[in-house]
Amino acid sequence: MLTRKQLELLELIDARMKRDGVPPSFDEMKDALNLRSKSGIHRLITALEERGFIRRLAHRARAIEVVRMPEMAEGRVARVIDGGAKPATPAPAAPARAMAVSSSGSMDLPVMGRIAAGTPIEAISEVSHHIAVPGSMLGGKGDHYALEVRGDSMIEAGIHDGDIVVIREQTTADNGDIVVALVEGQEATLKRFRRQRGMIALEAANPAYETRMLRDDQVQVQGRLVGLIRSY
Repeated sequence: MLTRKQLELLELIDARMKRDGVPPSFDEMKDALNLRSKSGIHRLITALEERGFIRRLAHRARAIEVVRMPEMAEGRVARVIDGGAKPATPAPAAPARAMAVSSSGSMDLPVMGRIAAGTPIEAISEVSHHIAVPGSMLGGKGDHYALEVRGDSMIEAGIHDGDIVVIREQTTADNGDIVVALVEGQEATLKRFRRQRGMIALEAANPAYETRMLRDDQVQVQGRLVGLIRSY
């Protein structure tokens, strides 16, 4: 799933690459998507790169390679999330509640979609399936949900593409916590949270990705990582 702006940018880059052999400039991207600043383009490109749709090539100006386009279901268009404008006071995500504890001591949690930079939690509130999670994995009281990881931005924290992360719903975080953070009401990412010099740093656990420095009013914590499930 992509936000509408991400899909528009991806299609713009793909069309220009096919036509001219080079992607549009950041100014051209900004004007085409009707954004007020190039910082929004940087965020969209980072989201597309982390999701595996594009690749930035080092040491070359305007070097962006389209790796893949969104998958199309037969007879349907690619699934798009309309991120919309940031609300004045963004409401926390409202994931489905965990189901009852089973006789084996595990709890069925809703798997609510995939998490990577660029996917608003509000937009993936539909439950794809449930997964049994040991009760001991849940981080204390509160509501929990699960998300499937896409991308490798947290690989050095032991979080791999395809893993299922268990998230406890909360709106606060301590330095060093790995959180689901909503950025400017439109894109969500799984990153390590830190406060630095009056700003919030969202740190990747992969040297290929830069730390994102954002104002406090640009970030809303939507949950904290409390567990991980991997299939071999």
